[in-house]
Amino acid sequence: MKAILLGAAALIAAIVSLPSISAAQTRSGGGERTSVDLTIYNQNLSLIREERAFSLGKGLVRVVVPEIPATIDGSSVHFLSLTNPDGVRVLEQNYQYDLVNQAKLLARYLGQDVEFVRTDPATNHEYTVTGKLLATGYAPQAGYGSTYGYTGGMIAEIGGKIEINPTGRLILGSLPGGLVLRPQLEWLVSSDKEENNRAEVSYLAGGLSWTCNYVVLLDKTDTAVDLTGWVSLTNQSGTTFRNAGLKLVAGDVNVVENEMLGMMKAQRAAAASDAAAPQFRQTDLFEFKLYALQRRTDVADNETKQIELTSGQDIPARKVFIYDGLGDQWRSWFNNYSYRSQSSFGQQSNPKIGVFVTFKNAEKDGLGIPLPKGKVRVYKRDDEGKEQFIGEDMIDHTPKDEELRLYLGNAFDLVGERVQKDFRSFANGRVVEESIEIKVRNHKSEPVDVQVYEHPWRWSQWEIVSSSQEHSKVDQTTIRFPLHIAGDGESIVHYTIRYSW
Repeated sequence: MKAILLGAAALIAAIVSLPSISAAQTRSGGGERTSVDLTIYNQNLSLIREERAFSLGKGLVRVVVPEIPATIDGSSVHFLSLTNPDGVRVLEQNYQYDLVNQAKLLARYLGQDVEFVRTDPATNHEYTVTGKLLATGYAPQAGYGSTYGYTGGMIAEIGGKIEINPTGRLILGSLPGGLVLRPQLEWLVSSDKEENNRAEVSYLAGGLSWTCNYVVLLDKTDTAVDLTGWVSLTNQSGTTFRNAGLKLVAGDVNVVENEMLGMMKAQRAAAASDAAAPQFRQTDLFEFKLYALQRRTDVADNETKQIELTSGQDIPARKVFIYDGLGDQWRSWFNNYSYRSQSSFGQQSNPKIGVFVTFKNAEKDGLGIPLPKGKVRVYKRDDEGKEQFIGEDMIDHTPKDEELRLYLGNAFDLVGERVQKDFRSFANGRVVEESIEIKVRNHKSEPVDVQVYEHPWRWSQWEIVSSSQEHSKVDQTTIRFPLHIAGDGESIVHYTIRYSW
């Protein structure tokens, strides 16, 4: 029993000797950001790495970290003291985002005395009356978080009487505790000594995003293009980042948190600056592409900034005409047994012939870096030498040495016509033969080449029985007929296809 009592006494003494959290009344000085690096994804997500300076006392200290994005993921915060990594650690973290507004401020003064400054109409002098605030005129809207709705006006008891919408300028004593001007973090930090401390803080946040847009200028002969790629960076995070390092991640990132360690390592890597080099240096990051801006920049809140990513001149290009008589209609019928023997399906005819511009993402042409997905706007100079907009298209993430194909619209002087000439079903419905005629008319004065695409959609087992033109099988659902059409001329394709099942 004596041993038990001695053990209990020792335990109580140990507990008493521990620092008390409630005794941690000291607040650190500083907390200002001294440097910041941003890694931004094209999925409305960013990794923010900062260095901040703190003046810490010994023991338990309350630390305020200001200028935090309103979109921060509080669970993703990582803290590391660079000055004293073994002696400083965060014990508690509070993310304070209850920002000041009129409704919240008035709600903190309900039932308390407030002042109204009024003007005597006779003397035009101001005087003050004191009253108790009974209603603010605002009420929280259920299901809308911290959003308040107007309820009809303020109510106050002044001089023993109730006034609705009392006149005068309302004066409040002070800013109540718990309300902050901007989102901030508050930490309870344990420090083994008093010192000026430098710390690294990393976290994930939304509201920072980027997209890529491209401008293409097609030359007079439609055989070459100039391309410039621009990064459009949008900051709606609620805070401004001054003199920030900037890296962009392109790729279809699935679970970003699993890559967080890799992102932090990438941000710590030093990048050599070369004024003559492209603004962005591209490297690989896991199975994604990382673009590092070779200088620092300001990213202001509620701002969209554009930075040149890449450019190339005199890139060889081709203009391609494609006629697809069925368009995409066949996809809804493909391999559907209830449609495969019905002759009325597949008689549709799309008269439009699409015009495309293709070129290769090659280093020898001034490109050759992986191009992030984005919108491409294409221009061409008219007879007066002035640029005119001729179409736009979207591209997906495009690796180096791959071809880009831009759909710019439909050709005005080219017309297509597709007709079902014959349809036969035999062998108890297990075999179907269909004959198709395709006409392409060229109303230009010069000859053109048109690629005619057809889609055997009735069944997966098919063969071309006869054809008036050479053709190639692009894939299981696509046949291509290349046509050369003279100026003011017409070309006709006849073919018969047999399906069996």
